[in-house]
Amino acid sequence: MIILMKKFFSIILFVAITLASGLVNAQVEDPVSWKFSAKHLEGQKYQIVFEASVDMGWHLYSSDLPDGGPIPTTFIFAENDQLSLVGKAEPLGKPKVEYDPIFEMELAYFDAYAQFVQVVELSDGVNGVNASGEIEYQVCYEDKCIFLTKDFSVAIGDAPTATQKEPAAAVVETTDDKAADTDSSLLIFFFVSFAAGLAGLLTPCVFPMIPMTVSFFMNKQKNRFNAILNAFVFGVSIILIYTSIGLLVSLTSVGAGFANQLVSHWLPNLIFFILFMVFASSFFGLFEIMLPSSLSTKTDSQAEKGGFVGSFFMALTLVIVSLSCVGPIVGAILVESAAGLGLKPIIGMLGFSMAFAIPFTLFAIFPSWLNKLPKSGGWLNSVKIVLGFIVLAFGMKFLSTIDLTYHLGILGREVYLAIWIVIFSMLGLYLLGKIKFKLDSKIEHIGFFRMILAIASFSFVVYLIPGMFGAPLSGLSGLIPPKTTQSFDLERMIGQQRVATVNDKTALCEEPKYADILHLPHGLEGYFDYDQALACARDQNKPIFVDFVGHAC
Repeated sequence: MIILMKKFFSIILFVAITLASGLVNAQVEDPVSWKFSAKHLEGQKYQIVFEASVDMGWHLYSSDLPDGGPIPTTFIFAENDQLSLVGKAEPLGKPKVEYDPIFEMELAYFDAYAQFVQVVELSDGVNGVNASGEIEYQVCYEDKCIFLTKDFSVAIGDAPTATQKEPAAAVVETTDDKAADTDSSLLIFFFVSFAAGLAGLLTPCVFPMIPMTVSFFMNKQKNRFNAILNAFVFGVSIILIYTSIGLLVSLTSVGAGFANQLVSHWLPNLIFFILFMVFASSFFGLFEIMLPSSLSTKTDSQAEKGGFVGSFFMALTLVIVSLSCVGPIVGAILVESAAGLGLKPIIGMLGFSMAFAIPFTLFAIFPSWLNKLPKSGGWLNSVKIVLGFIVLAFGMKFLSTIDLTYHLGILGREVYLAIWIVIFSMLGLYLLGKIKFKLDSKIEHIGFFRMILAIASFSFVVYLIPGMFGAPLSGLSGLIPPKTTQSFDLERMIGQQRVATVNDKTALCEEPKYADILHLPHGLEGYFDYDQALACARDQNKPIFVDFVGHAC
């Protein structure tokens, strides 16, 4: 059974690392849902109606904006010999107009809902046709703006035989693929948090409490039915307590402005880095994170009353007592989720608490399973140490964000990778028993699954080493600094030599501003100031390619 538990933990650890490495912090969302319809006006003329439902807090710019401003909502129709446009697309209803200090002009926009209409005319003898094309639009939320495109297709009149499935005045609603991507991100985060909850069960503060807590339910109840019922109340209470914490964080972190500050400002990132270092130190046994003992004593006395109320306070007691071990895990989940979507902290705490509550509830229903549990011992402390190394490695991300956002150039890609290589090498040595902590038990021999984890750790180190010389390490792109921060990059050096061989003459008109702190990838040449790039493009009669980069993403 001990081997099975260790195997179980190994699987949890592998799943957590794999899912965490696949998380993408910068998910693009589309806050606009579109519907399209067509109605007959007179003769061969029809009116296409574009309806836009805009999420709360966002605003969609109108189709008529002055030059030099943001991107207006534009409707681009595919060429069709059977269809001609009459005028241009116009908004229905009066948009809001406000002065924008960034663009220094009056701008018209819609929030919540907008309608645009385009009059079209069918060619003589044409009874129906499908009009298709693309919508280009820009939406903003406080200081966050995104540019998006959406394909549209709408049947006009009597649709041709090939598309007769659609009625004459069909309404077509597009599928929001970006929203589906966001849902996928939340689902991954749920499973990562669930795996973290399972890992928390194997810590020294929690694992020994399983038989103690189950015995409480079995001894305090009149019959088995009451024991099972109160066990369910106990499990649900654990989920409610942790999810309430996530709800509180969610309510205080909703908003693009707040999330942007958490992601990019140096102060919250420094605080998060320090917190992760504190969490790692706690896992390594330097100290324990504990709430006042009087708090657990009070809740424990309430639990003695029994019944549903007693079950709730028993759950609260478990949460308080276990925080000395799982507090760093809970804190890491909340820190990771605070700068994300509003639901992310709730999803994280729901996943963690479900993994935490289910085993307690199942053992209360099937108490005979307790006999098969392995005894507490040094292996529980090993779980904490392994988690400490992982938290230590992931905490470096916040320090890297400060370096990237403020262009300090201190924690470049190779320095970051060197730190990770050392951390995971030490993890591998610890798993082999070459490094010991004060609460560790003596290792008589290296078990199979401990060896597997050591191999995984050293394999990860081998994977990281080529990154020191410029290898892309695509699987970790969201967790490590970009290649532009690397001073020694063999691929870039070879690429620059190749570019120099093909074209020794620079395409730039003058020295780019901010070139001392900003760099383009792959040896490309360009500008970091829009006005400077625009002047050069006009001088050389060339188009402009604009690339928006988030340094904290």
